[in-house]
Amino acid sequence: MLEISGLNIYHGNIQVVWDLSLSVNEGEMVTLIGPNGSGKTTTVETIAGLNKNGRGIIRFNKEDIFGMKPYEIFRKGLALVPEKREIFPKMPVLENLMLGAGDRTGWKDSLHHVFNLFPVLEEREQQMAGTLSGGEQQMVAIGRALMSDPKLLILDEPSTGLSPLLVSQVFRSLERLGNEGMTVLLLEQNVRHALDMCKRGYIIENGRIVLEGRAKDLMHEKHIQKAYLGI
Repeated sequence: MLEISGLNIYHGNIQVVWDLSLSVNEGEMVTLIGPNGSGKTTTVETIAGLNKNGRGIIRFNKEDIFGMKPYEIFRKGLALVPEKREIFPKMPVLENLMLGAGDRTGWKDSLHHVFNLFPVLEEREQQMAGTLSGGEQQMVAIGRALMSDPKLLILDEPSTGLSPLLVSQVFRSLERLGNEGMTVLLLEQNVRHALDMCKRGYIIENGRIVLEGRAKDLMHEKHIQKAYLGI
């Protein structure tokens, strides 16, 4: 579904990602793991059309999308949940969610799915989104993306700033999406959670992919255990 080959990305004249290649198959959950500043967010912003300063190949459903406008890519079925959530704090939960639906006729089914996945959002649908807890705001951000009925869901650090309890809750919801057949690219620093949930993984450090493979194999890599798992 998503195929990236030889992607080089720049901030101004400074190169931050080198010759990156990765793929996500339909119905697959894949994780991109790395420390802060490794190039994860820059990579997905480029995939989503938010950053065009680079070169390489980005194909979504066999179509070259590199250089397309973000709304064009979104309409093709690629939804990004940004690291900082980017919800509208002075709007009710329901209105935030409906922004993800656009002019879709099937939005009622999507809303039912979101409320089934995150029941607390239905309880607080008229509450201002900015008054929610960090975990609930993350649910709003994920729910908004799901309202578009995406073919590919990209999540940028969904566990950032959450308590361990809420991290577990969010990951259970993501695992459920995977079990339902959702195609997911997950960016995470929480390596154990990400590798436990996903089928395959890529490790990015200093803008370069240094390891890739099946998640259960990566869990036993000495570099992963030492650098990320504290073993």
